[in-house]
Amino acid sequence: MNRKLTLSLALGLTVASTAAFSDVRLADVAELSGAGAAAGAVWHDGIKMAVEEINASGGILGEKIDLRSYDSQTNPQNSRAMVQKAIDEGTYVLMGTVYSSSTVVNMLVAQQNGMPQLTGSESPTITAKGNPYIFRTAFGAQKGMPKIGSYLKNDLGVDKIAIVWANTEFGKGGHDAFVNVAKAVGIDIVADIPTEQAQVDFAADVAKVANSGAKGVFVYLTEEESARFLIEADKQGLKLPLAGDTVLTSQKVIDLAGGAANGAFGHVGLTAEAPVPAIQEMAAKFKAKFGYGADHNAIKGYLGIYTVKYVTEMLGKFDRQAFADKMHGLCLDAKKYPGVLMDVCWDNTGELSRASFLVEVVGGGQKITKVLPAN
Repeated sequence: MNRKLTLSLALGLTVASTAAFSDVRLADVAELSGAGAAAGAVWHDGIKMAVEEINASGGILGEKIDLRSYDSQTNPQNSRAMVQKAIDEGTYVLMGTVYSSSTVVNMLVAQQNGMPQLTGSESPTITAKGNPYIFRTAFGAQKGMPKIGSYLKNDLGVDKIAIVWANTEFGKGGHDAFVNVAKAVGIDIVADIPTEQAQVDFAADVAKVANSGAKGVFVYLTEEESARFLIEADKQGLKLPLAGDTVLTSQKVIDLAGGAANGAFGHVGLTAEAPVPAIQEMAAKFKAKFGYGADHNAIKGYLGIYTVKYVTEMLGKFDRQAFADKMHGLCLDAKKYPGVLMDVCWDNTGELSRASFLVEVVGGGQKITKVLPAN
């Protein structure tokens, strides 16, 4: 039975307000190829698994999800074109992108069209721009940095640090957030080393760190870059604490870096190793289905789709504007809404809040060392 899909658009734009669908269409614009595929493809697999589960249990308001995928090719301008294409083809809610450098570009198109967008991006700038249609499925970098800064200074006694970061929107956001925290807790930055997207050779960067007098390293790179840095640090025998936020200790980096990842530690918002039964169950299903371990990107995509389901069912209709309005200030209890995996809230900017974890890579896997409260 067809359902009227209300396309309520902001900014005074007027289009046909209803369209008949036998399914409800969701779009995922993600890094399915290019330098970001290590993140985007895993995010997309998490989305696909959630869609299959929801469709098997009756869909959303009785409508099956018609998931359409669009490859950004890890190119910001191409991601913009793909978002416009997804909107033109009648999507209800937009998922993606994962890379912040793409999201800061394409979210303007979504905003202009009144399109709710759930992103896996973590640059602080994304929720600082006043866009009422953007919502995170993971922390902005500014949420995790105080936790890792405090651990470095108070638990490890690190008072001099080197920063190695990706010179992209994602990397700059994390870099700036960490610099602010380091200054606040009294950690001196003795080396500040930007790198390029998809950089392959980190030999010179590791050498700079080794000669800087740093007592620790903060690494804020993408998955493949993080793995390459860890391998080079191990090769050069760098004997300093290696800290990161979310990516450095992710399962994808561990898989790519092998034994070189052991000893790395950091703050993570989501991990398959979390002492949360719902996450562990999701991760087990994911590995059985796809043959590899779920990382934070897979979990972000998965819970994002369930968020779409729950919010729409609260509304009782498919209405873009009502969806965006409902998300502001919303909290979902995981006991009542199990697909979100952990209790979660969004503020009026679309920023997310929930408990998180400190982890260390031990024996080729993540070991939870501390559960941290929501902030």
